[in-house]
Amino acid sequence: MSGGAPESAKLSVLDGVAMLVGIVVGIGIFGFPPMVAANVDDSFQYMAVWVAGGLVMLVGALCYAELGSAYPSAGGEYHYLTRAYGRWLGMLFAWARGTVIQTGAIAAVAFIYGEYANQLVPLGEYGEGLHAAIAVVALTILNLAGTVQSNWMQRVFTVLALAGVLAVIVAALAGAAGVGNVTPVPVTGESSPSGTLGMAMVFVLLTYGGWNEAAYLSGEMRDVKRDMRRVLVLGTLVVVALYVAVNLAFLSIFGLQGLRDSTAVAADVMQAVVGPASAVLLSLIVCFTALSTINGSIFTGARVYFALGQDIPALQRLSTWSTRGLTPVTALLVQCVITLGLIAFGSLSHGSGVQTMVAYTAPVFWLFMLLVAASLIILRRRDGAQPRPFRVPLYPVTPLILCLACAGLVYSSVMYAGIGGLVGLAVLASGVPFMLKYRRADASARSPEASSLPKTTSPEPAKHVVSEHPL
Repeated sequence: MSGGAPESAKLSVLDGVAMLVGIVVGIGIFGFPPMVAANVDDSFQYMAVWVAGGLVMLVGALCYAELGSAYPSAGGEYHYLTRAYGRWLGMLFAWARGTVIQTGAIAAVAFIYGEYANQLVPLGEYGEGLHAAIAVVALTILNLAGTVQSNWMQRVFTVLALAGVLAVIVAALAGAAGVGNVTPVPVTGESSPSGTLGMAMVFVLLTYGGWNEAAYLSGEMRDVKRDMRRVLVLGTLVVVALYVAVNLAFLSIFGLQGLRDSTAVAADVMQAVVGPASAVLLSLIVCFTALSTINGSIFTGARVYFALGQDIPALQRLSTWSTRGLTPVTALLVQCVITLGLIAFGSLSHGSGVQTMVAYTAPVFWLFMLLVAASLIILRRRDGAQPRPFRVPLYPVTPLILCLACAGLVYSSVMYAGIGGLVGLAVLASGVPFMLKYRRADASARSPEASSLPKTTSPEPAKHVVSEHPL
C-alpha cells in the first residue's frame, strides 16, 4: 500500500492558498508596523519594505517546499540541518530553538497581547509585561492539565485574525474618505538613530513569518509539480495584497509619525474612525488571537525541550512525561520559567518589550535560516538521486538569494539590535559544548576504527521539534 494521504484528501490549489494565507496572516500585523515605521525615513520606504518582504517570503517558501518534498519530516529545519551538516548542528539548532527562538517568540507575542490587554485593563507602568506574564503562566497551567486547543477553535481564531485585518482595512478606507476623527500626524524628524532598512526588514519578515510551513504543504498537494508553484505564488500575492492594503490604511489614518507613536495600532485605527466601542471589540479580537498563538507555541515549544531531554543525557529530566495529563511536565515548567525571565528582561529594557524580544531572537533565527537555505544547495549536490517531487525554479539563484537575504538580516540584527541581540547570541553559545560533544561522536562514527566495530543503535532525531513560527 502506498503511503501518504488518500487522493480525496489531497489539497487543491485553492485549499493550499487558503492554508498558506491562514498560517502567515497572524498577530504580527497588529504589533510590528510601528517598529517598521521607526526604522524607515519616509512613507515610500515604509511601503517598499513590505513589498520586499513579500518577495523574500516567496523565495523562502519555494526553497522550503523543495526541502519538504524531498525530505518529509516532522522535524522540519532540525531534519534538514542534520542531513546537511551532521547531528551536532541539528542539536545546536534544537538548543537554540528551546532557549532563544521559541521562548523569545512566545514572549514577543505575549507582549503584543499585553499591549492590547493593557488598553482594556490598565495595570500601571509595567502593565504590558504583567499581562504578558499572566497569559504565559495561565496557558502553561492549562497545558500542564493536559488541555490543548482543538482544531475547530484554531480555525475560529484564524477567522478572527483575518476578520480583524479586514476590519482595519475597511475602517481606514472610511477614514481616508473623511469618516471619523482622522488627523495624520506630520513627521517630526527622521527615523530613530538606530533605525535601518535592515532592521525594518527584520520586523517585516517576522510579520510574514510562517511561510516555512510551505514545506509541509508539498506532501499534501494533488499534483505537487504543477500546483505547488501556483499555491506559493498565489498565496504570496494574497498575503502581500493584504499587508500592503492594511499598511496603506495605517498611513492614511496616522501618517508615518503617528504610526511610529502608536502602541496598539489596530485599536487606534478603530478608535479614530469608528469609535471607542469598535476599538474595544478589535482589542478583544487581537487578545484572543494572541492567546491562541501563545497556547499553540507553548504546546509545540515544550516538545522541543522534551526532545532535547531524550537526546542529551545531561538534560534527561526534561523528558519527564505525565501519564495523567499526557504532557511533558518538566519541559513546560522550564519553558515557562525561561519565558517569564525574558518578559522581565523586556519589561525592564529600554524601549518596548516586543522590540527587545525581536532583538533577542533575530540574530539566532536568521543565522539558522541562512544555514537551512545553504543546506538546499548542499543536499542537491550530495543527494543527486534523491526524488524531489518539487524543484525550486531558477536553481541555484533562488537559494542564493535567500542566503544573501538571511546574511543581511543577521548583520542588521547583530549590528543594530543592541543588548538583546548579544544576550541571544550568548545563550546560543552556551549550547556549543553539546554541539562539540555530538560533533566528536559523529567524527568517531566515521573513523576507520569505528567502521570495524559492531554497529550500535544511535538516538533517533528529535522528532518532536516542530517547524513553526508563531508570529
